[in-house]
Amino acid sequence: MRLKANWNKLKGTLKRIYSGPWYKKIAVWICTFFLSIIILFISIDCNLFYLFGSTPSFSEIKNPTVSEASEVYSADGQLIGRYYNEDRTPVEYKDLSPILIRTLIDTEDERFYHHHGIDYQGLFSAAKDIFSGHARGASTITQQLAKNMFRVRTKNRNGLLGRVPGIKILIMKAKEWIVATKLEMVFNKEEILTMYLNTVDFGYNSFGIKTASARYFNTTPDRLTYDQAAILVGLLKATSIYNPKKNPKNSLERRNTVLELVFAHKHIVINGIPASTAQLDSLKALPIELAQKSTEKSPNEFAPYFREELVEYLDMLCEMGEVPGYDATNKLDLYSDGLKIYTTIDTRLQKYAEESVRKKMQSLQNQFYSHWGNTPPWQDSKHKEIPNFIENIAKKTSEYQWLKKKYSDNSDSIDYYMNLPHPVKVYTYDGPATKELSTMDSIRYMVKFMHCGFIAMEPDTREVKAWVGNIDYDSWNFDNVTAKHQPGSTFKLFVYTEAMNQGLTPCTRRMDTRVEYKEPGKDEVWIPHNADGTFSNTEMTLKRAFASSINSVAVSVGLEVGVKNIINTAHEMGIKTPLQEAKSICLGSSEVDLMELTNSYCTVVNDGKYTFPIMISKIEDRDGNIIYKSKKKEKQAIPYKSAYLMQIMLRAGLHGTSAGMWEYIGGYTQDTDFGGKTGTSNNHADAWYMGVTPKLVGGVWVGGEFPCIHFRTGALGQGGRAALPIFGDFIKKVLRDERFSKYRAKFPAPKDLDPSLWSCSDYIAIPDSTLNDENESSDNSDDESTSNTSNNEAQTEQSVSEE
Repeated sequence: MRLKANWNKLKGTLKRIYSGPWYKKIAVWICTFFLSIIILFISIDCNLFYLFGSTPSFSEIKNPTVSEASEVYSADGQLIGRYYNEDRTPVEYKDLSPILIRTLIDTEDERFYHHHGIDYQGLFSAAKDIFSGHARGASTITQQLAKNMFRVRTKNRNGLLGRVPGIKILIMKAKEWIVATKLEMVFNKEEILTMYLNTVDFGYNSFGIKTASARYFNTTPDRLTYDQAAILVGLLKATSIYNPKKNPKNSLERRNTVLELVFAHKHIVINGIPASTAQLDSLKALPIELAQKSTEKSPNEFAPYFREELVEYLDMLCEMGEVPGYDATNKLDLYSDGLKIYTTIDTRLQKYAEESVRKKMQSLQNQFYSHWGNTPPWQDSKHKEIPNFIENIAKKTSEYQWLKKKYSDNSDSIDYYMNLPHPVKVYTYDGPATKELSTMDSIRYMVKFMHCGFIAMEPDTREVKAWVGNIDYDSWNFDNVTAKHQPGSTFKLFVYTEAMNQGLTPCTRRMDTRVEYKEPGKDEVWIPHNADGTFSNTEMTLKRAFASSINSVAVSVGLEVGVKNIINTAHEMGIKTPLQEAKSICLGSSEVDLMELTNSYCTVVNDGKYTFPIMISKIEDRDGNIIYKSKKKEKQAIPYKSAYLMQIMLRAGLHGTSAGMWEYIGGYTQDTDFGGKTGTSNNHADAWYMGVTPKLVGGVWVGGEFPCIHFRTGALGQGGRAALPIFGDFIKKVLRDERFSKYRAKFPAPKDLDPSLWSCSDYIAIPDSTLNDENESSDNSDDESTSNTSNNEAQTEQSVSEE
């Protein structure tokens, strides 16, 4: 009864309000209409009953989050890359050309300075045009900004009623009006124009006016001319239809339409005077001149393997808590956070590294072709062609999988199309080339290439200065700096370092002789052989054994000091990869990557102090605040004495397997010390060279894409022949460049060490600055091997052939 009484009371009240003279009724209905609009807008803004979806709050509008590209800079201040979902770099209002501002307003929103987000006059005009059959838009610049920046038309902003087709567009439009009004309340007109031009899409993945100006005209927003501004503003109507690259004719017509609008507002000003019709016609007659593609590397073509690894490195910094406010669950986003990342890479050193890799690998590739001729190089350890090697690779290709699905495993049809010649773009050292090849032939062509990895680091700072992951990023994005390979004799660094830790010295003598090693309870016998397959059966110093890479001594010393101890020392010095506990580890049977191996050699050069490699020196957020700065965290991984004695050992290598370095360093030994170690794994599958100077250390790996692709002889495939020349050429380029005079240095004098520890009479002394290029080098092949008295190839310890 009470509910009914209240309802009757309400009806009576409404009847009194809506009754009376006609003019009162009209006034009441008008008020009701506008009150309903206000209530509707309030309901939409607060998402009443979840019917309308979320609308940006004042807080979100005051602090908008826009996806911005992150920029990567080299140590010498060059932009070397950009990471982005939307390629955008923001600018400030002062960086915008007045020509651009006038062109935008005259074309998109001529009453921009006279409305507060919604152009009511424009709405009425648009409504009138709809009824006359000439529909047009009436969105203001502020409304467009609301749509672009806050994505008010996305699914998460729809709500329940947003699923209804007819109502959805009304709700979305209402949200644009609401957000536009809020924007006008929070920001002034200049700020709105700036935000708009920083967020709008200009096509071809060019977000924001700065990126668009550079991409289309190779200029900046403050230097845009009338015709250029008209082209860019004209794009806003339809970025594909009016794109000057894709549709130049449409773009020209649209540009001229925009110029006419600007002219009509008398905003084309030449020499301080509004332009005449003749001057307008001159502007309209201009052809569209777009920026030509540069023949030089764009930022995103520079050091691609390094930049790819940078993503993982940044994640690691966040996971380790090195960047305040970020962790494993809350990481920096390179692709949207607008960061400025300052790296340790040096563009000049990177250029030298890439040149050396290309020069020496091209020469090596020609040797590989001559070496194998028409014989397939995919052979097993007995030099027999591996059956179905190419076919098995082909089965993993997307083309094979597509054909398999299309022809329902019909092998005849699949084989026909896999062997059907067609134009294929392939890599050559002279640039990409199109060849008439079948898919099978293209696989045969590509697997014959030899590959490379190179990295250079400063041992005292551990800053990475050059990084070349392979011979061509577009063809092979597999990075050999971080890939795992058998290190061969380069691993002997850890064997002899542990020997120094346990009191042995470079002058300690051990016998070079044939020894059989047998595992308890097993029949296999392991006999490590030297490079030339012979033994001197004499005692020699460890310095000589290390320099000449004598396997028999390395193994006997390794087992003397203990394999577990060697592994622990390797981990302390920089090897992070788990290592297999086996006798053969003394000859490098357990895989490591080039970066960690190079860093370990840096530990020796840096007097035994270990530091994690540094790739980023500083990070700034989008507001210019420094959120990360690298800090060198050193620890004494090995005693100073051991480190210094291993420096002596490395320098002695120039009179052994590293003798090839004299071709490159002869003119620089007066003011720079050098050292190095070669390495070659089983069947010459992996060739290594680790080159050291007091201020710069470099590591090189060379090998095939597959372990079975390699040279058949040590004369071509050993580390001293395949890898050493790359470091040699690189360090020669660096040292002759006066800009890098800091890398010319001698090792400091030893601290309280007796010279008798390393001065051995049976080995030629390390040359001082008075000696020329003459040197004593071993005639022995750098290719070291192991053998087994058993014919059983399934050995419990991996057999490696070592330099």
